[in-house]
Amino acid sequence: MTRTDHDLLAAHVEGEADAFGELFARHRDRLWAVALRTMGNPEEAADALQDGLISAFRRAGSFRGDAAVTTWLHRVVVNACLDRIRANKVRAAESLPDDLEEYAGRGALSTTEPDQGPDEAALASETRAMVINALNTLPAEQRAALVLVDMEGYGVAEAAEILDCAVGTIKSRCARGRARLAPLLGVLRTDTVRPTTPGNPPETGAVSSSHPPRGPPD
Repeated sequence: MTRTDHDLLAAHVEGEADAFGELFARHRDRLWAVALRTMGNPEEAADALQDGLISAFRRAGSFRGDAAVTTWLHRVVVNACLDRIRANKVRAAESLPDDLEEYAGRGALSTTEPDQGPDEAALASETRAMVINALNTLPAEQRAALVLVDMEGYGVAEAAEILDCAVGTIKSRCARGRARLAPLLGVLRTDTVRPTTPGNPPETGAVSSSHPPRGPPD
């Protein structure tokens, strides 16, 4: 019988050696995607993800159970990213990892569609690089909000829970971030509806690609 996230975290707290590893493996891809898109380059993302997982491993006993375990894990990883951004003042755009294509199918900022020819794929890759580079110009809090809502497809309420702030704060950060991105991303438009997720109605205003258009560290 498959154990729940809560079961695995509780087993880790009780001393089961492999429980946390099993929990991490279950959510590894999406945690990596969030870290990568928040940090903007794979080396910083790998370091931030490691920082977050070490923190989660050590602080598991403080988990109160008032949110989903996956929400708590995302919160810890995003906070590790924000701490690293603030500490290192990471702003320069870095090259994207080859395997980012695997993550490009989610959220309103994604730029990949199936059955692309070489020209369309090259254009999508260029557009995606523009999006990541533009995200790097935003304040860290705005970037994190846009990554969660517009790139990863989280609802505003869930993003607020992950970032431990009010729903209105997430909406404000997203609106300000989109406004700042708009002049930087001439190939993108701001009139596309964000993909609907269960329990979260679509919102207008999310930044998305106007052209047709997830791999963790070793």
